[in-house]
Amino acid sequence: MIHTSIRFVFLLLISLLLTSSHISKSSKIDFRKIKQLAYSDSTRLVKIFQDIHENPELGFMEFRTSAIVAKELKALGYEVMTGIGKTGVVGILKNGEGPIVMYRADMDCNAVKETTGLPYASTKNAKNDEGIEVPVMHACGHDAHTTWMLGIAKIMVTLKNEWKGTLVMVAQPAEEPGGGANAMAAEMYKKGVPEPDYLLGMHTAPLPVGYYLNSPGYRMAGADQLDVTFHGVGGHGSTPQGAIDPIVMAANAILQYQTIISRNIDPQAAAVLTVGAVQAGTDNNVIPASATLKLNLRWFNETDRKLMLDGINQINTGIAVANNLPKELYPTIKMKQLVIPLKNDTFMVDKINIALKDMAGPGKNILGMPPVMGSEDFQHLVIPAKKQVYDYFLVGIANPTDVANANKAGKMFPYYNHNGDFKVDLTAIPYCTYLGAGALLEMFQK
Repeated sequence: MIHTSIRFVFLLLISLLLTSSHISKSSKIDFRKIKQLAYSDSTRLVKIFQDIHENPELGFMEFRTSAIVAKELKALGYEVMTGIGKTGVVGILKNGEGPIVMYRADMDCNAVKETTGLPYASTKNAKNDEGIEVPVMHACGHDAHTTWMLGIAKIMVTLKNEWKGTLVMVAQPAEEPGGGANAMAAEMYKKGVPEPDYLLGMHTAPLPVGYYLNSPGYRMAGADQLDVTFHGVGGHGSTPQGAIDPIVMAANAILQYQTIISRNIDPQAAAVLTVGAVQAGTDNNVIPASATLKLNLRWFNETDRKLMLDGINQINTGIAVANNLPKELYPTIKMKQLVIPLKNDTFMVDKINIALKDMAGPGKNILGMPPVMGSEDFQHLVIPAKKQVYDYFLVGIANPTDVANANKAGKMFPYYNHNGDFKVDLTAIPYCTYLGAGALLEMFQK
């Protein structure tokens, strides 16, 4: 294993070598004009960003954020549709004959308590979909995603004479719990939203501002979320012989599930099975009638996914048989979420990288990074469409000094997504607006 303090530098060297090995190409776009537009709008965009950051909203509850998006897009002259997939917003800008390009930003936050100490830090609590009050913050950068989209939307209007086609802006709810992209895709095309030729999106990463990661092929894993409930016979804790204990069954299953990964999946394949929650009982001296395990699976191909799901079923059945349960008390499974792996299109990545290299300079694309086990539902926006051509790239949002200090301390990054200390450096607001607008304009070029 490469020591984390030098891993980032190592990846930069790979990036420089791979970049220099390609034939140099250049875009025809005037990126200086785009950069000037992005930075001249910086004050407005930072204000929007800080407002959204200070007022985070959980998945399918983004009413305030979606209202901001709708208002801004309408003011720019977009045809705006609201309430798509409950809180989603679509803005359409028709500008003559040409490709249809969709740009997506997600709006929801995390159930995480903010610890950044920023003057605009979130101090809010909200009730989640189970009615439990939780602290909330933008710990994954969706506030930046939404802000970048609004900045890009304005640039695209200003530069209408420099591109032709149809631009579709999508502000999506509920990426974090999953289901937001599916909810929008199930409605928007039926309501007249044009199906895109290309789908584009960006996501925050704790890389230094100025760096990005855009590679073809698989970049993020597929994911399933499911609940397994073990049914037993409740009773008094002092007389377990008169009960059938579902907690013991669940505990047995937790250990056996891990053998699916360690003894059934190819060691060179990437797959994860995590039990994220165990819910059972309320009293010390009562054996409950049921126990629920909340599982999360990560995978890159259907074979491994099926192997995990089949293995879970077989283990559940074996435990039921071992405990002499009647069929009606066999464990039950509730499938809650499915996200397919994210696989960037090679043509689209290569085309956009021409623009990104011109904008950011050589050696700024962190090539050589393997796919991550994290998941996205971005690509689900085009599952019902005739074309599934998309590119989703990561952009650095961390202060370079913070990254350098983290590297000196032996850490790869200064902080990670979904942590209470996650923060977007304000210089990333205009810079990533610039990158996103340039990448989008590139997709309208012949």
